[in-house]
Amino acid sequence: MNNVRSAWLLNRTDAGGGQSRVDTRLAPLGTMAPEGVLATRDGVIPGAQGGGRAMDGLYVFGDQGMTGKVTPGRAVVQGTEPTGAYPVVVTDYVPLTFADGDANNPRVDLVVLRVYDAQQDTSNRTEAVVEIVQGVPAANPAAPATPRAAIALAEVTVPAGASAGKGGINWDTVRDRRRATVAVGGIIPRGWGQNFPGGYVGQYRDTGTGLERWDGSQWKAYPEPRPGWRDYTPEWGADNGPAPRVGNGSLTGRYLQDGAIVHFTATLRIGSSSNWGGAGRNGNWWVSLPVRPTGPSMSGSLKFRTNSGYYHGGCYLEATRHPNGSACGWTANNASRQVNGGWADGDWPDTVVEGNWFTVSGFYEASA
Repeated sequence: MNNVRSAWLLNRTDAGGGQSRVDTRLAPLGTMAPEGVLATRDGVIPGAQGGGRAMDGLYVFGDQGMTGKVTPGRAVVQGTEPTGAYPVVVTDYVPLTFADGDANNPRVDLVVLRVYDAQQDTSNRTEAVVEIVQGVPAANPAAPATPRAAIALAEVTVPAGASAGKGGINWDTVRDRRRATVAVGGIIPRGWGQNFPGGYVGQYRDTGTGLERWDGSQWKAYPEPRPGWRDYTPEWGADNGPAPRVGNGSLTGRYLQDGAIVHFTATLRIGSSSNWGGAGRNGNWWVSLPVRPTGPSMSGSLKFRTNSGYYHGGCYLEATRHPNGSACGWTANNASRQVNGGWADGDWPDTVVEGNWFTVSGFYEASA
């Protein structure tokens, strides 16, 4: 009985019995992951006994000397795009016998799962087979190209002079060439042919630590990483008097935007050369926001330190004083802890000097 079989549209001769019901039940069914409008991502169907690994099917391993084996498994082999894809199943271990090594140079042989279709090629054969494509001996040998209507399973290096009686093949050097394929909408497992573009927007693959989604031009982590805090440089302004200047003080800000919601904090530190025009000449301070808000009347908080101690209060967020909007209307508590209606700045509720600081913070909805 033939252990390598193909179902659907690869009809054997009448003498061979044609496609059996068993062939159809064992071979992969359904639409596989696409690589184009008509082309299918070919490869091995994942699966392992007990689920301990991603893929056991069609694994090439050493037996002894110059012989190896291929494990049972299922696969899809893509021919040319007009030819279509062939579902194939290997129902038992397939033996492999490699030719003896060249006298002078090593070579790399390629183990493939291949479909011959007399109606589509010139082979005059109609069957699915596991075969060895022999490489060319060289000082630095390369594996031969994968034939049409075939998938590569492994590269096997045959040392110079190797034979059954002279060391044979070092099976530890075999390079696994299998890649996985899944049904359309399925997730391609990690490590089995990951270096490929997606076949359609919305395709997923497993990275081993998470998922990636194809967006039409690149693979992106899914879900996208949560946004982190980012720095921004606020602007310091005043409603009255000349524009203040930070000088050797500092004005720093950070923000986090999660969707439409923006969290922010900005801190003004007064330096010896900071300039807001002098007492009574500059008032009603504000600092710009990182992202423009939807409108006014969104509240924030204020905390600052002067020579008299710490003050706490509030502010509101608006969209007119700066292109990104501003945090303004800084109010502070009196000693009685009652909110005072004045606007905190360099003159109230205390005269600002070097070393004093102001921090405004809050969250708001960003403008579309």
